[in-house]
Amino acid sequence: MKVVIVGGVAGGASAAARIRRLDEHAQIIMIERSGYVSYANCGLPYYVGGVIKEQEELTLQTPESFWDRFRIDVRVRQEVTAINPTEKTVTVHALDSGKVYTETYDKLLLAPGAKPTVPALSGVSSERVFTLRTVEDTLRIRRLCRGSEAENRCFGWRRLYRSGNGGKPCGDGRFVTIVQRPKQLLAPLDADMASFVHAEMRRHGVALRLGETVTGFRQDGDSVLT
Repeated sequence: MKVVIVGGVAGGASAAARIRRLDEHAQIIMIERSGYVSYANCGLPYYVGGVIKEQEELTLQTPESFWDRFRIDVRVRQEVTAINPTEKTVTVHALDSGKVYTETYDKLLLAPGAKPTVPALSGVSSERVFTLRTVEDTLRIRRLCRGSEAENRCFGWRRLYRSGNGGKPCGDGRFVTIVQRPKQLLAPLDADMASFVHAEMRRHGVALRLGETVTGFRQDGDSVLT
C-alpha cells in the first residue's frame, strides 16, 4: 500500500508514524510545504525571546531522521497543488527548484494544518507586521528583534499560546506592548487570578493595553504605527 500524506508537523507526522507501526511494509510519503516537518510549536516564542538559544533545539525530527527511524519519505519545501481522486494522483510543486511532478497513491491523508487569522485592518500587509505559527515566522521575527532598529514591539494578544511572546519577547530589555480588546489576559481565569498574571507581565517590563482595539497599522520609515 502506498500512502501520501499532505502536511507534516503535529498531524501529518503523527499519522505517518502511526501508519508505519500498523503496517511495516507500506510506502509512506509525507509532503510538507515549509522547510520543517516536525518542531516544538510551543517553543517558538521562547526562541524569539532567547530562552531557547539554538534553532536546532526546536527541531524534533528531520527528513533524514524520519527515514532512518521509520522509513518514511519526507519531502519538505514541496506543495500539493491539485488532487485527482479518479486517477488517485496528486500534483506536487517543488518550491526551490520549480519542478512540478505527479505522485500516485492508494490512500491519501490530508493534514494541511491551519493558518493564522489575520484581521482585515489597514496596513496589515506590512513586512513589519507578523504572525507566529511556523519556524520560518519565528526566524523572521527573531531577526527583527535582534536588529538595532527594533526598539519597540507590539503584540496583538491571541490565545494562551501567545503568552510566551509577551513574557519573554526578545530578551533584550526593549519596549514591548500587548494590545487586546478584553480587559484581562487569559480569559478562562477569574479576574482576581488574572491580576497576578498582569502583575507578573508588568514586572517583566511588558506594557498592557487592555480593553483597547487595534484599528490599523501605518508604516513610517522603519517603524509601524498602530
